[in-house]
Formats: sequence, structure tokens, C-alpha cells
Amino acid sequence: MPAATVVAAPSTLDNGTAQPPSTITTVSTITTVAWIPKPDMDLAEWSHQGQRLGVMHRCSPWWLGDWIRYGNATFGEKYSRATKITGYDAQTLMNMVYVASHFEISRRRENLSWSHHETVASLALDEQDHWLDHAIDGKLSVADLRLELRSRHGRRSESSSSESANDGDEREGVSITCPNCGHQFPVREP
Repeated sequence: MPAATVVAAPSTLDNGTAQPPSTITTVSTITTVAWIPKPDMDLAEWSHQGQRLGVMHRCSPWWLGDWIRYGNATFGEKYSRATKITGYDAQTLMNMVYVASHFEISRRRENLSWSHHETVASLALDEQDHWLDHAIDGKLSVADLRLELRSRHGRRSESSSSESANDGDEREGVSITCPNCGHQFPVREP
């Protein structure tokens, strides 16, 4: 695949018109395996390029998911052609489509990653919104969000199983929750 040249966005003159193309400068080159800066890049441009690369990385699952949804709806394409075009395996593409199809564009949170959305995609719409809002408010990483969801699921399972196991007995057993998988381990008293 040929290299792509990244150019600085044309700046706007004081009168609101864009600068002529002759003043647009090349700031870096991107290949399939490298990002190559121009030799005299300053710190501000380097920072700007890093922001753009970060956005491109975070957004690509959304873009691919939406692209495949469009292809499926418009051309009846399935995953075999998309795997050849993108180089991703079919399961990865299916995951991207699954998440994209569970979040209309207006419901996607720009300040959360695609992985945050993936974590809650299987939930009901109101629960998705609740947990995404919670992740924003609590500044939760994906791992923290998954841990809280597992913990919540563990509490639900524990309460329903302890109710049926106790059959009216008011004593509750003591248990420890695994922070990685959310499994409840009962602690037996001596």
C-alpha cells in the first residue's frame, strides 16, 4: 500500500478565506508500518499529529463497523469481501458491526472509547446509557467499567441464589468477590 502524506490543515486568513494550496506544508508521511515526521517538526505540530493519530485509532472500529453496515444494507455484502479489503478477520469485523449497530451515532459518547461501548453493548438501552454516563462521571477505564459490571452481576446472582438457598433463613453467608471475573467465593466460618 502506498504511503500517505499528511499535510497541515490549511489555515484561514484574517478575512476568513483559506490560504492558497501552495502554502500547505507536508508534516509527515504514514505508511502501513510507520509514521515519518518531516525533519524540522516543532513540538506543537508533533503534539497535533499525536492527537490526530489517537483519534484515528480510537475511531477506526466505529468507522469500519458503520462501513460494513452500509455495505451489508446497500450491496448485500457479507464479511468475506470486507475481510479481504480490510485485512481484519471476520470475527473482529462482526464485533465492530455488533457494537456500531447497538449505538446510533447520536448515542455514542465521544469522550469514551469504542471499548467502553463494546463493554455495555449487550445491555438494554437504558442500562447502556446509565453505565456510559457512570463511566464518564467516574472517569472509569474500560477495565474499571468491566469490573463494576461484573461486581453488579455477582451481587444480583448472589442475592437471587441466597434467597432460594436460605428459604426464609435471615442469615446471609459471607463471600469474597474475585476482582477479575466477579465470581463469588463463599467464606465458611469455623
